[in-house]
Amino acid sequence: MPSLSPAELDARLRLHLLPELGPRRWQRLLGAFANAASALSAPASAWRSLGLPAGCAEARRSDAVRERASAALAWLEQPGHHLLCWDDPNYPALLGELADAPPLLFVAGDPTLLEQPQLAMVGSRRASRPGLDNARAFARSLAGGGFVITSGLALGIDGAAHQGALDAGGRTVAVLGTGLQRLYPQRHLCLAEAIVEGGGALVSELPLDCPPQAGNFPRRNRIISGLALGVLVVEASPSSGSLITARLAAEQGREVYAIPGSIHHPGARGCHQLIRQGATLVESVEDVLEGLRGWRQLAPADLPAAAPASHPLLAALLAAPMTSEALAAEAQLPLAQLLAQLTDLELDGLVANENGLWCARQP
Repeated sequence: MPSLSPAELDARLRLHLLPELGPRRWQRLLGAFANAASALSAPASAWRSLGLPAGCAEARRSDAVRERASAALAWLEQPGHHLLCWDDPNYPALLGELADAPPLLFVAGDPTLLEQPQLAMVGSRRASRPGLDNARAFARSLAGGGFVITSGLALGIDGAAHQGALDAGGRTVAVLGTGLQRLYPQRHLCLAEAIVEGGGALVSELPLDCPPQAGNFPRRNRIISGLALGVLVVEASPSSGSLITARLAAEQGREVYAIPGSIHHPGARGCHQLIRQGATLVESVEDVLEGLRGWRQLAPADLPAAAPASHPLLAALLAAPMTSEALAAEAQLPLAQLLAQLTDLELDGLVANENGLWCARQP
């Protein structure tokens, strides 16, 4: 942080650790004092006059806060570790437009990615195999088209989107709902390492040692949408947190896209709800790029458009997942013959069986 003195940096890190001092109260506090160091040393009565909770003022001189701030300073001294403050010229401009923009962003990896054109991809943690395939294919194509893919490192659609970007040799940003020293979920530790090694970035507004807490995950969604030009919802139920991200994106003036699915699949209902509310229906990457022409850098590669199915069973399953019996009736094939063909298609990675329903997979 070349623009901050060591004392000012330490003061900001200590303020960031105080309970109940969210982004709006941070702005109020820093607006009343010349800098964070002045705010930190001001009398408690000055804090009370600003309407700040007593817990904030009381905790600022605690040993625990001092030690955690010192640990954060030590973390920042390591290669590839960065801190972006809300008044830093390198702070991402789109995110800075938010009324509750994070006062501090911890970044592991390349912080310059946060200023590059980003497309957020979100969806269900318990995604179907076709949903995961779609997320990976769309991310691969969009990353090949010059967009940074931004998501939340969660299981399911998030992880598939990050992986798809890496598959294309593209860049991806993971916005965490924990501190960067408490990566979650544990199953994505290797993915997080691959993101950084691949030139991407891990981002969090939370203290480095902050563990997983339920309330922090919806809160981080505003950062996912706030960094991006638009949000693509791949698969989501009506109660999914992905719909929170989509709502925030719309409120922030971002584009909202949704991939439709079968009316029989619960994971498609959230996307259908978004489409009814005005989200752009997406069948191919071109549907996404149409609204982002000015930001497009390269010709998209490997577009996952709806290509003609080369096998009649695939054509039927692209329309909707089916049971073996329903598909046999549709294709007018004996069940034994149908199952033999499905086995061949499954071995080729073209179909999958999800909870008793056969569905087509994206390549």
